[in-house]
Amino acid sequence: MQNAVEILEWYTEAGVDEATDDSPRNFFAAPEPVKQAIPQIALPAKAAIQPNNNTISTIIAQARLLADAANSVEELEKSVREFEGCALKKTAMNTVFARGNKTAKLMLIGEAPGADEDVKGIPFCGASGQLLDKMLAAIEYNESNSYITNTVFWRPPANRNPTEEEIAVCKPFVEKHIALIDPDLIVLVGGVAAKAMLNTDQGITRLRGQRYKYRTPYKDKDYEVAIIYHPSYLLRQPVHKKITWEDLKAIREVLGARD
Repeated sequence: MQNAVEILEWYTEAGVDEATDDSPRNFFAAPEPVKQAIPQIALPAKAAIQPNNNTISTIIAQARLLADAANSVEELEKSVREFEGCALKKTAMNTVFARGNKTAKLMLIGEAPGADEDVKGIPFCGASGQLLDKMLAAIEYNESNSYITNTVFWRPPANRNPTEEEIAVCKPFVEKHIALIDPDLIVLVGGVAAKAMLNTDQGITRLRGQRYKYRTPYKDKDYEVAIIYHPSYLLRQPVHKKITWEDLKAIREVLGARD
């Protein structure tokens, strides 16, 4: 009798609560989850769509308005430092605007600040900047008679290249920057800057060694443009320093003809 009671208790614990059924059942299977009815929410026939004020086109338009309003390099710098539309600013330490003489006839535009530039807030102040200074010194140029900036004003994470969107957001400021400095010659430093400013897909190997024209919306003037290898590339590929020296001599000749 005791054995029979123990068997019945075991069956009960296993879920056996009846002796027979219309169809075979597996009393040892896990119970099926109880399905609950999902309440239906009535949606309006037409939902109002809220405009997205953070689209790239809207942000570029905001940058354009700020660039339009700047009547001096100082005002433009203030607008850039206060601008919150570029995502790079959220990860950068400092805004890197420019260095050099605001009345210079030679304006150099690089791609983006690096780690050293981000810490100090000065463009081309690291190893590549030191090489650039030596390159300029070789043709008798320095901060007293040249002006240096970038296509974007904040360091991209991990020193990656700036994206097309990041360049586009900063471009109104760069265009106004050029008009305010009003140089005789613009030198685009590196392939990223060359592609961004000239709207081309060609690589720097094909672009360098030639002259181009550039016009901003802020000046009824065609600016002459030259292109050189980026100093950081020359540090990795010193074999191209000889070619770059030829480019620098050509730049000196152009500027000498304007004096």
